[in-house]
Amino acid sequence: MTEEQPTFRHPNESSEASRALEKEQHLPLTGWQQEVSQGLEFGLEGAASIRDRTIPTFSRGELPHYAGINTFLKAPYLEDVRQVGNYDIAIVGVPHDSGTTYRPGTRFGPQGIRRISALYTPYNFELGVDLREQITLCDLGDIFTIPGNNEKSFDQISKGIAHIFSSGAFPIVLGGDHSIGYPTVRGVCRHLGDRKVGIIHFDRHVDTQETDLDERMHTCPWFHANNIKNAPAKNLVQLGIGGWQVPRQGVKVCRERQTNILTVTDITEIGLDSTVDFALERALDGTDCVYISFDIDCIDAGFVPGTGWPEPGGLLPREALYLLGKIVQKAPVCGLEVVEVSPPYDISDMTSLMATRVICDTMAHLVLSGQLPRQEKPAYIHPKAQPEFLSDWR
Repeated sequence: MTEEQPTFRHPNESSEASRALEKEQHLPLTGWQQEVSQGLEFGLEGAASIRDRTIPTFSRGELPHYAGINTFLKAPYLEDVRQVGNYDIAIVGVPHDSGTTYRPGTRFGPQGIRRISALYTPYNFELGVDLREQITLCDLGDIFTIPGNNEKSFDQISKGIAHIFSSGAFPIVLGGDHSIGYPTVRGVCRHLGDRKVGIIHFDRHVDTQETDLDERMHTCPWFHANNIKNAPAKNLVQLGIGGWQVPRQGVKVCRERQTNILTVTDITEIGLDSTVDFALERALDGTDCVYISFDIDCIDAGFVPGTGWPEPGGLLPREALYLLGKIVQKAPVCGLEVVEVSPPYDISDMTSLMATRVICDTMAHLVLSGQLPRQEKPAYIHPKAQPEFLSDWR
C-alpha cells in the first residue's frame, strides 16, 4: 500500500491564495500535453544528452520564453484568416500611428506587446485560469495599414475587424494610436444590424474632437464612432479623464452630446465598485454589447512611460485592472483594443507588459464569466455586412 499524502492546508482557509491553490488542481493539462506532443513531432526529439524527453530539438511551444517567433503568448499564427471563426479569440495588430499629433512610435506597439508577452504563461494563479486549457487563441498578425494615409488605413481596419467580429471569434486589437478607435468600432457596427454597442473608454483624454490638424487624428475617434447610429453618444463612458492635455474642443462635444465622464478623483471618491456600476449602467442603457477601448495612458505616467501622451495622476495599475475585470465579468463584451503603446519611449518593456496584462486579464475574465468559449455566436452579431448608418447630429 502506498502512504496517503497529507492534504495541504493554508493557514487562512478563506484567503485568495488558498482558493487559488484549490482551483489549480481542478484545471486540465490536455492543452499542455498536446503542445508537448506537437513540439516533439514538428521540432524533432531532443538530443540524446537531454534527460527531459519532452524537450524537442527546435523550440515549438511556450518554452523557452526567450526563443521562438513572437506571436502573442506564442499562440498559433493563423496565416489563413478565413479560418478565424475556428478560434475563440483572435489577436490582431494594427501598426498605425499616422493619427499621432506629437510623439509617433505606436506603429511598433503590436511588435512590442507581442515580444514581452513571451514572458507570460497562460496560467494566472489568483484567478485560477489556464487559457491554454480553457480557450483557443490565434494570432492573425497585422492589418496592412497605409503609412501617411489615415482614411485608407481606417478602411483596411474596419474591413479586418468586421471579418473577425462576424466570424464569432472575439477580437483583441493591439494598437496603434487611438485614431483606430473609430474604424474598429465601425467594423463592429457593420455586423450589428439594428443592435447597439456601448463604448467603455479608459483614458486620460476625451478624444472627442471632430478634427485635429485638419484630419481625423488620435484625438478624434469617438466623435466619429458616435455618429454611427449603432454606437450612441449617450452610451460612451470615459474613465480616468483629466490633466493638462484635454482639448477644450473635445470637452464641448462631450457636453453637447451628454457623454459620461469620471475623472480619477471621481473614481477614488465614489470607489471602484461604484465606478463599475456607473460604467455598466450608462454603457448598457439600451445597448446589446460593450466594446472596451483601453488607452494605456489612463494609467499614471510613472508606470507607463512608453506612450505618446503620458500624463501624471492617472489610475494605478491595480485600480485599472480591478475596474477592467469587474466590467468584463458583468457586461456582454464584444471586443477589446489596447492602444497608444509606443515602444521607442518605453523603459524595460514596462508599458508593453502592462498592455499584455490588460489583454490577459480580459481573456481570463471572459472565461470566468462564461462568455468564452462560445457555444454559438452571440445574438448581436448580424451575419451580413451593412454600411454604417450615420446619425444626423450635425
